[in-house]
Amino acid sequence: MQLYPAIDLLDGQAVRLRQGRREDATVYGDPVALARKWRAQGGQWLHLVDLCAAFEGKTAHLPLLKEVAAAFEGPVELGGGLRTMADIELRLKAGITRCILGTAAAEQPDLVREACRAFPGQIAVGIDAKNGMVATRGWVEATSLTATELALRMRDAGVTTVIYTDVSRDGMMQGPNVPAARALMEATGLDIIGSGGVSSLDDLAALREAGCAGAILGKALYEGAFTLPEAIAAMTSST
Repeated sequence: MQLYPAIDLLDGQAVRLRQGRREDATVYGDPVALARKWRAQGGQWLHLVDLCAAFEGKTAHLPLLKEVAAAFEGPVELGGGLRTMADIELRLKAGITRCILGTAAAEQPDLVREACRAFPGQIAVGIDAKNGMVATRGWVEATSLTATELALRMRDAGVTTVIYTDVSRDGMMQGPNVPAARALMEATGLDIIGSGGVSSLDDLAALREAGCAGAILGKALYEGAFTLPEAIAAMTSST
């Protein structure tokens, strides 16, 4: 199971939000330095979220994205505010390896299909759910779609990887929604990356046991619940 240390960008800083609320942010410092740190500690992938773009629909972070990608010196996936082909192309040219479409997946399925054709292997979808229903636009708007319904539509559009977040657990250190992640994988056959609420090595083991292809590591790393080397060792030393 691939591990993805996360850096959420807000106003040029690395932050973590509680349950996706912009007004409830903890600042963790320089994202470029953090990218170097996670790479030095063995990170193979980096998960970036441009919160400004997610909330506002446009980014002020493009130069910073380039710096972070260059500092990490490895594959980087990015979500947040990607709603047009131009948005996607701009990020890929900035050094991003894989773009994660969230709001666009629910509102513009044709864009997802077009992006999958234009950029094969470089498009994933982020499905953020509240009580099983998809939430969009930085988690502030609810939809009438279930996570499974959207995932099946995205599979038909050519998507193979979904980052699944239970919004109610994000940043809360209360454990991920493993049953929901497992159900999504079983219903769709997609590669599911679990996100939101990971707080212990046992949580990672549970996601792996559920069949997840990966896990996003956020607040647990920043708050010292475990280190990235400890997580990597736990995922590689046992079966």
